[in-house]
Amino acid sequence: MDIPPVHLPTLLRHPDDLFDKLSALKTEFARKKSLIDSQLRAGLRDQLETTQSGMSHLSDSQKTLQSIKEEMIKIDKIASESQNQITGTDFATINLVSQAHRNFNAVETMRRNLEGFAERVGEVEEMLREDESDYEAMPNLLRVHYELTRLRNIRDDAMEQISRGDDPGLRVTLEDYFERLDGVVRVFDERVELIAMSLITLVQAENASLVVRFALIIEAEEKSDQRVMALQEALKDHREIATRFQSITDGAKTVRGYKERFLECIKEAAVPQFEKTREEFMEDPGGLEKSLRWYFNDLNTVKIGIHQQQLMPKRWKIFKTWAGIYHQMMHDFLIGIVDDPETSSSHTLEIVGWPEKYYRKMLKLGGFKQEDLGVQVIDNRETELVRDFRQLIIKFLDEWIDRIWGAEKKDFAERSVDGGNLETDEYGYFRNKNLIDLWRMLREQLEAAANSKRADVVEGVVDAMFQRLRQRQQAWQKMLEDESARYENSTTGDLEGFQPLQDWLVATANDQIACIDDNEEEGRLAYLSDFKKKFSPLVTPQYMDRAEAEVSTLRDGYVDLSTWCMAKFASLVFSVDFKTVMPDFFTPKWYATTHMARMIATFEEYVSDYRMVLHHSLVDIFIEIFADELLVRYLSSVRNKGAKFRRADNFQDKIFDDLSTAFEFFNSLPNPDVGNAIKETWRVTEAFLGLLTAEKDQIPDTFAGFKTSYWDLQISWVEAVLRSRDDFERSMLNAVKARAAQMDVVRGPETIMSKVK
Repeated sequence: MDIPPVHLPTLLRHPDDLFDKLSALKTEFARKKSLIDSQLRAGLRDQLETTQSGMSHLSDSQKTLQSIKEEMIKIDKIASESQNQITGTDFATINLVSQAHRNFNAVETMRRNLEGFAERVGEVEEMLREDESDYEAMPNLLRVHYELTRLRNIRDDAMEQISRGDDPGLRVTLEDYFERLDGVVRVFDERVELIAMSLITLVQAENASLVVRFALIIEAEEKSDQRVMALQEALKDHREIATRFQSITDGAKTVRGYKERFLECIKEAAVPQFEKTREEFMEDPGGLEKSLRWYFNDLNTVKIGIHQQQLMPKRWKIFKTWAGIYHQMMHDFLIGIVDDPETSSSHTLEIVGWPEKYYRKMLKLGGFKQEDLGVQVIDNRETELVRDFRQLIIKFLDEWIDRIWGAEKKDFAERSVDGGNLETDEYGYFRNKNLIDLWRMLREQLEAAANSKRADVVEGVVDAMFQRLRQRQQAWQKMLEDESARYENSTTGDLEGFQPLQDWLVATANDQIACIDDNEEEGRLAYLSDFKKKFSPLVTPQYMDRAEAEVSTLRDGYVDLSTWCMAKFASLVFSVDFKTVMPDFFTPKWYATTHMARMIATFEEYVSDYRMVLHHSLVDIFIEIFADELLVRYLSSVRNKGAKFRRADNFQDKIFDDLSTAFEFFNSLPNPDVGNAIKETWRVTEAFLGLLTAEKDQIPDTFAGFKTSYWDLQISWVEAVLRSRDDFERSMLNAVKARAAQMDVVRGPETIMSKVK
């Protein structure tokens, strides 16, 4: 059934394949179907044979059970016949005599054991004293254990027998008699624990003899405990039967737990090592692997010195058991540090990166796979810990940004304070003094993320930085927009803080350019490019593809915000400086004024005042934006109250005068390319003048030419122009709308007429 799947899209790539390959495909599928059918039949045959074999075994088992049942019936019959051969009186007498004989032998044995008990305890004490002078060899260890086991069995038998009586005084007497043995047992247990705690050292010292004798003792005690637990289980489940055999059982009567104590000593011996490792790790988070070197050395010692040398019973699987105990301790050690409130982020991050190294070492050491060791060493909390660390950095990031933003808002609100609260850079440009702090803070937080040595941490932090930088752009624009609206919509004429607001618009525009203006001649990167350079080596190539788009979006945002600041500056000039001038255009007052010349002069003063404090790349942009805004406002003035073009007033000459004044300024600009571009934009006034001067029957053609050149020309504005003519008739507007309905205009880039409403 290992036939690969068939992908029809790869077989039938073209329509012609349906006819060319259909026959071959049918043959091929028929062959594969035949092969699968034969495999299914073979599988079914195997299943039937297996089922029949199982049924045969079940039948044989039933026959065997029946045979055993018949034999048991025969045995029961023979037992009944044998008992009937003895008279009731004779059988009872024989049973009583037999029981008395057994009791006599038991009492005699107990008497001999008790008479020699003190002497035997003394011999054991002497052997322990001899071993005390030679802890590394302890030659009497096995003999001591053997004798102690016999003595403890004697005590257990005696105490069990006395517990069946009704004399508490005898029990107290026996306990006093055996008290000396308890002291000897305590000394022996201490020796055993000492060996258990020193097994690693003993193996490294090649003291295999003591290790083997220790293992023999633990194995003997383990078997004794198993026997005791089996008897206790039997007493619990089959009390009546077990009681009959209680009198003929010998050996220990209680579980002594040497095997469990041995395993506990493995853990206790490692506790000081883990405590030392914790102290070292807290002082030096980067030294976790070095401080845990003992861990793997111990396990390697167990593997080579105990497991491979077979110093302990094979069934203990001592290497796996030891590794399991150590692994659980490693888990508790790491989780304890992670959950400690005083643990720093650097410690947590080191632990996050440890499981991969740990499991690689365990696999190399003993072939232990992760699933072989049980609980995951840090409970699979890597993702959670990484997220917590990342969120911690982002929390600090947000706190810093909030503090910086709070300082900026305070400075902006107090912008009219004497001396101002902006600063100038090395080029003399107005700048916000908090921008440097912002980018320095971003670099510091990026370094904190980089210390994790994890790309996912850095990527999460950089994502948050991208988001905060975009939000900062939006926040700045909103704050400036809200403050500007106060002057644009003012009815009282209160201009307090207006000129400092213009300074802040310039400074904000400069800040945006500083973020993206790379100085290649001096080899100096702008803030954004430097930021990208620093995080690029710390992230994955896959993330970098997405980061490029984020950087591009931010760069566009800085350009847009700087341009917006210049546009808002120009808008404020018209809303405040030219507020009383603009309503006069194209009205009777217009003919007697020189408003255009006054506005151009005012703007020249602004350019002169801010040229040295405005970034050089924004000066020309500022002039272009102002020129566009002036043109839009000029053309939109046809909606002024009282605007009317009367042929008797010779309005054409007045328009020519306005335009010549503007063009004279454009021609005087230091950058002729900027002046030419502005003049090209202002040529739309020719089409505007055409709408005002064309004959009535030529108006549709004039409109069509205008619309062809400026696809986004709005019909509502055309209507306002026509209505401002002194010879306006409804038929003129209807003819224009009819021609507009007939035109198929090709859309293109936005023109200046998209802004003229």
